[in-house]
Amino acid sequence: MQVFTEVADRGSLTEAGEALDISRAMVSRYLESLESWLGARLLHRTTRRVSLTDAGAEALPRCRQVLELTNDVQAAAGARSTVPTGKLRITASTSFAQAHLAAAVSDFLKQHTQTQIELIALERTVNLVEERMDLAIRIGNQLDDTLVARRLASCHSVVCAAPAYLAAHGTPTTPEQLRTHRCLTHAHVGPTEWRLQRDGKTVKVPVSGPLQSNEVAATRQAALDGLGVALMPTYFISADVAEGRLVRLLPGYEPETLGIHAVYLSRQHQPLVLRVMLDFLAKRFSGDVAPWDRPAKGGHATKVAKTAKARAVAGATGSATRAKR
Repeated sequence: MQVFTEVADRGSLTEAGEALDISRAMVSRYLESLESWLGARLLHRTTRRVSLTDAGAEALPRCRQVLELTNDVQAAAGARSTVPTGKLRITASTSFAQAHLAAAVSDFLKQHTQTQIELIALERTVNLVEERMDLAIRIGNQLDDTLVARRLASCHSVVCAAPAYLAAHGTPTTPEQLRTHRCLTHAHVGPTEWRLQRDGKTVKVPVSGPLQSNEVAATRQAALDGLGVALMPTYFISADVAEGRLVRLLPGYEPETLGIHAVYLSRQHQPLVLRVMLDFLAKRFSGDVAPWDRPAKGGHATKVAKTAKARAVAGATGSATRAKR
């Protein structure tokens, strides 16, 4: 009803969306839902203007009355409620949930004892409306324009492999050399081609290997076991690189940086518990550098990683020398 009254006042779906901080597509969806519920067309819509139908003109003052009553009730409830309460349904990829979100949810619940969280970890994009989700953590640069997205952090990825693999198969020093290596790929992110950027240019490299998975944890395990070269997000393997279990390769080349977003339906009339959770996640993950990309305190991890890389390179050199003989 708020969308309908805003469109009626402004005579434009676009201007109404800007005023309500939602997309034009979402405005249209809300209007269609209201018209379907009422069983009547409320607006004449053309490419240039929007005007009320007879049914719309009759419904408009009644909608205003309902909104005024709703605002009064919300104001009365809000005056008494300063502590977040209630349940949130949150979804995220399995890898991000395991690596960071589960711990964040635990800390949130410790701070806000009157809240409940249902955390659903899935390797697919969830329809928030159909599956009754309050919040989704999504990684990518192309998001649904009918939803509101709040950027939490950047998702960087690296090409890496275990020291044992590099000792046995050599260390690639250019993207083109990946063609001859056993690559461990993700079903949805570069399953047959990796794109690496350097100096504003993108290099596309065909890749193949013994494993393709839709789950980063499986790719990580295969990489740790020395089965091949992998391209994985730093939020999941930063500790492995820091502690030398995996060696970062091609440091001059960067896979595309993606955004990590908190995605939800609307900024209007948010439950207090959702607003508090959004602020909590933003504070936890935001900053110039994401928590998982910050250098470890002390020099031990760096020394371990350098030692592992040196051993891998030495092993690769030795293998090449023996091959020449």
